[in-house]
Amino acid sequence: MIDSHCHLDQEPLLSDLNSVIERSKLVGIQKILTICTTVDSFKTIKEILNRDEIIYGTFGIHPHEVKNNKISLDYILKEIVENKKIIGVGETGLDFHYNNSEKSEQIDSFNKHIQASLQLDIPLIVHSRNAEKETFEILKNYEKDKLKILMHCFTGSKEFAKKLLDLNAYFSASGIITFKNSTNLQDTFETIPLDRLLIETDSPFLSPVPKRGKKNEPSFIKFTAEKLAQIKKISSKELIDLTTKNFNKLFN
Repeated sequence: MIDSHCHLDQEPLLSDLNSVIERSKLVGIQKILTICTTVDSFKTIKEILNRDEIIYGTFGIHPHEVKNNKISLDYILKEIVENKKIIGVGETGLDFHYNNSEKSEQIDSFNKHIQASLQLDIPLIVHSRNAEKETFEILKNYEKDKLKILMHCFTGSKEFAKKLLDLNAYFSASGIITFKNSTNLQDTFETIPLDRLLIETDSPFLSPVPKRGKKNEPSFIKFTAEKLAQIKKISSKELIDLTTKNFNKLFN
């Protein structure tokens, strides 16, 4: 298994990192991708990368954090090329639910991250909440560039997923698909082709059933894998093999 999106720099994961990694390996995790959200978080991530060979990272500014982390395209490029274990750009995107940063600032930052992804030819990890129309319009602008898109913790509509599939996007399922009230999302994932699926924890957030109420961690990804396998009507082993293959293909 591969946890394609987590936040090892955040507590309680960071202070218990050795045990978190050990438990991850015990359930069969081969790679963990820890995701950057701020300039400061990246400083911690660079240290975490040296803790174990299964850990990889990204660089990017979360849409919530844009107003306090104004950076240039050159800055993004510099931070990524200096470390071979940084394999993705993000998370970036648009979040118009909380609007912690101005919409115009989020859009500008999103475009810078997209340009970095294209220049470096590595995947773009996209966060989208209450911004389906705007997210798609921006990504559509780069359709001819063959952008490598990963929709992280996808909770969008079936229509949004269909349009993103036309842009060759990948979709990562989180523990949300195990929640009782997520039937619409489960229906959406049922329609997404197997060769476009990844799994993630987004830990320490969004613990899957039966771990709800506890802080999430990468080893809990097995519950998301089991639920997604059920939704796709295949065995857990087949689902795990496919999502692992998809991750390795996307991230080369």
